[in-house]
Amino acid sequence: MLRSVATVGAWTMTSRVLGFARDMLIAAKLGATPMADAFFVALRLPNLFRQLFGEGAFNAAFVPAFAGTYAADGPARARLLANSLAGLMTIVLSGLVLLGIVFMPQLLFVLAPGFVGEAVRFPLAVELTRITFPYLLFICLAALVSGVLNGMDRFGAAAAAPVLFNLVSMAALLGLTPFVATPAHALAWGVVASGLLQLLMLLTAARLAGMRLNPLSRPRFTPEVRGVLRRMGPGLVGAGVTQLNLAIGIIIASLLPAGAVSFLYYADRISQLPLGVIGAAVGTALLPTLSRQLRRGEALSAHRSQNRAVELTVAFALPAAFAMATVPHPIIAALFERGAFDATATAATSAALVAYAVGLPAFVLVKALTPGFFARGDTATPVRIAFGVVALNLALNLLLTRWFGHVGIALATSAASWANVAALAWLLMRRGRFVLDRRLRRTAPRLLGAAVIMSAVLLVLQAALFPLESGWARLAALAVLVGAGLVTYFATAHAFGAFDLRQAARLLRRRR
Repeated sequence: MLRSVATVGAWTMTSRVLGFARDMLIAAKLGATPMADAFFVALRLPNLFRQLFGEGAFNAAFVPAFAGTYAADGPARARLLANSLAGLMTIVLSGLVLLGIVFMPQLLFVLAPGFVGEAVRFPLAVELTRITFPYLLFICLAALVSGVLNGMDRFGAAAAAPVLFNLVSMAALLGLTPFVATPAHALAWGVVASGLLQLLMLLTAARLAGMRLNPLSRPRFTPEVRGVLRRMGPGLVGAGVTQLNLAIGIIIASLLPAGAVSFLYYADRISQLPLGVIGAAVGTALLPTLSRQLRRGEALSAHRSQNRAVELTVAFALPAAFAMATVPHPIIAALFERGAFDATATAATSAALVAYAVGLPAFVLVKALTPGFFARGDTATPVRIAFGVVALNLALNLLLTRWFGHVGIALATSAASWANVAALAWLLMRRGRFVLDRRLRRTAPRLLGAAVIMSAVLLVLQAALFPLESGWARLAALAVLVGAGLVTYFATAHAFGAFDLRQAARLLRRRR
């Protein structure tokens, strides 16, 4: 599993670094203006539906079924399952895309009510979202093909596909802007093109792996297909609840003064780095691993895999969260403060980043805990938990935004995520499916101590390196902060015995 996590994590890190470059470019061109708010809503809406139909619920039901069918019945039966679901997904999502394009004003009236009546944000958001909405179809099919590759233990291409999103977005913003109405229009067209290219790349990777897929296949409702659809039911409800959670943030942010949507977007992009690199990597690798171990009756191996997944998430999420909470202003200023993104936007975004940092370990731990349910075919329990989390998130949003504005939305998200982690962990432990082993109980407090010492070092260095006015000087100073933080954290953790750097080096040499 560690090798799979490393593969997914390396590609995800590449994608996130390019994502930062893309966001730096967007911040310079669009800043935190009404045009930026409109684009971020246009980007978030198809992503809400993508996460509903293409990733969480679908992968939770599909990946274990595909991996099991592939192992037990061979490639031909597994290909029939994948093609049938791809054809069904094409039919359903094509209809959804058409309906969304036609009724986009009504949809945004519900999801971005604060934009209604405005001369700039509402009509622009409608136009941009109509452009980006077909991305939903392409990226959901890409998620299905990624599930096929993951089920075959081929993680590289699926993890590399998001790199195209960032490259194509930057190319569109730089090359297409002179030929369309606004830079936001260029970005919107780049989103659609990136979705199509990701799908084509993954289909090619699947064909090279011996799994030829056709999204236009006629659906066949075999017992395996019906089983996936049956397990997807609770998952879709749960994913719908989760997306409602995110939609609540959009709705409330749209009601706040202009710029709130953008502040939250930029802060969320920073917090997504560890979530994407380690959280998504662990979740992606853990689900098929647990599914196979449980299918073979290897309960002890499954127990160890779950503990090592939690240990990995804690080891990488803690320093990231402490760093974001300790030096948020240098991070935002170095990455985004240039062009249309001014010092006021930096201060507002930094405050939101601190609020997201509070919940960062929880965001990542959810990715390590939910496979413990999904691998056992239990998609209903996370749904029941999600309903409670949504209710809590809504209540906290309404309460905290009255006091803290857009920062209250981030705080509500963090608090609700910790409640989600607590409920998932408690139920897994109560059912005897997750017990903290001796190694995890020993390393977790030592990792926490290393993160605290790292934060103290960052505070001292921040006082010495900032403030700086030059954008490139800030980037160099931020690189020094990041390097010093990493060295301090890993050296301290090694000294505390939380993990052995020499053993990690041996593993990397062996892998090469």
